[in-house]
Amino acid sequence: MDIEIYYFSGTGNSLHIAEEIGKRIAGTKLIPIVSLLNRNIIETDAELVGFVFPIHLAMSPVPVREFLGKLDIKSAEYVFAVATRAGSQHRAFIDLENILKKKGKVLDSYFSLNMASNDPKFEDWQPATDEEIADLEAEVQNKLDSIQKVILNREKNREKDTNFTTPLPAFSILSMLLPFLNRFYDVEFYSNSKCAGCGTCEKVCLSGKVKMVNEKPVWQEDVQCFYCDACLNYCPEQAVQIGSNRFLKSYTEENGRYSHPYATADDIAGQK
Repeated sequence: MDIEIYYFSGTGNSLHIAEEIGKRIAGTKLIPIVSLLNRNIIETDAELVGFVFPIHLAMSPVPVREFLGKLDIKSAEYVFAVATRAGSQHRAFIDLENILKKKGKVLDSYFSLNMASNDPKFEDWQPATDEEIADLEAEVQNKLDSIQKVILNREKNREKDTNFTTPLPAFSILSMLLPFLNRFYDVEFYSNSKCAGCGTCEKVCLSGKVKMVNEKPVWQEDVQCFYCDACLNYCPEQAVQIGSNRFLKSYTEENGRYSHPYATADDIAGQK
C-alpha cells in the first residue's frame, strides 16, 4: 500500500503528528509541503494521501491551500486530513473540500487534535508546562491509535467536531466570513535589542520572508508571510516580536515562547 503524508509545520506540533502516524503505518512517506511549492504541478502515485497541518486563524494555512491547488491527486483512493490546533473551532476541512471537489475528490476522513498553543501575542497566553504538554500528548496518542485504524481500514470519519475547547461566537456565520477576513490579516514582525544576529529566524522561515541584513533580520515586504510563527518561537534570545497595531495589542515582549519539545530548529528548516 502506497501512502503519502504531506505536512506543514511551523513550530513542530504538526511535524510530530505526521511522524507519529508514519510510525504506526508501515511504508508511509512523509513529504514537507514547503519543499514542493515552487512547482506548477505536483504529482502523486499514492493510493492513500494525507495532509497534516496546523490551524491558522480558524482556517487551513495559505501554503496548504496553495499546495493542494497544484496537486494532481487522481491516483488517491482514500484521502484524509489531520489538523492540529490550540483548541479553537475551525473551517479548515471545508477549505480542503472546496479544492478537492474541483479535482473529483473528497475528504474520506478528517481529525482535529488539540495541542499546546504557539501563539504568544495575546495577553493571557503562557507557554504550556511540561505537565500540560504530557497530558495533551497522552490524549493525542490515544487519538492517533484510533486514527491509525480508520486509515488502515479506509473508513469514513466525517464526524462533527465536538472536541474544541475554545468556541467561536456565531461560528456558522463567522465561518462563511473567514476567507474574506483572512485577506486583511497582517502582523508586523521585528527584532528588539536582544537580537544576537544568529540567523535562526532566517533559517526557520518557511516562506523565505526573513533575510539577514547586517546581522539583523529583515521581514521582506515583497515576500508573503506564512504566519507559522517559527521565527518568533525559535529565536534563542526571544528577540523576535509581533508589533501592536490598531487591531491588535501584542504581548510578545512580555510572554514566553513555545515550540514542540521533539522538534528542533533544524527539523523545521528541513522542510525547505
